[in-house]
Amino acid sequence: MKRGLWLLLVAWAVSLPALAENVRGVVVGVIDGDTVLFKPERTGARSRAILKIRLADIDAPEKSQAYGDAATRALTALVLNQSVEANMVATDVYGRRVAHLAQGTLQVNIEMVRLGLAWTYYPASRYRRNAAGVAAQEEARRARRGLWAEATPTPPWIWRRAQRQSVN
Repeated sequence: MKRGLWLLLVAWAVSLPALAENVRGVVVGVIDGDTVLFKPERTGARSRAILKIRLADIDAPEKSQAYGDAATRALTALVLNQSVEANMVATDVYGRRVAHLAQGTLQVNIEMVRLGLAWTYYPASRYRRNAAGVAAQEEARRARRGLWAEATPTPPWIWRRAQRQSVN
């Protein structure tokens, strides 16, 4: 049992550097307002596979939800076929890398919130609130930008829960 625990700890420690890495590459696809397909730059003669990246600290409306298409279009306009830097911070339960994207000086995740097309989202157990994200959300809300044009927009996590309950 001690050996198994030790091996688990070693595997965990070895995986940490891989989670907190900055990787340059090109966004080759946009799945929705907070998920992209990312092709890392080649390193030497080796090419890495395409990664599915979930944007950290935000949650955009689902495609079939109000503002879902608008969020997908906005993210597409910002990053599709663009060179970006992905600051990988985690891997989620679905195997997607979770990252902050930057295109030059533009912080893409925060820009989606500033445009009013995503909420700041911080799972309490993993992340600390990002002051820039909170400020961007307040700016969008005050300006009634994007989804904030509605008096009470439905956050995606509540919308998804309602969808699951309606199926059951």
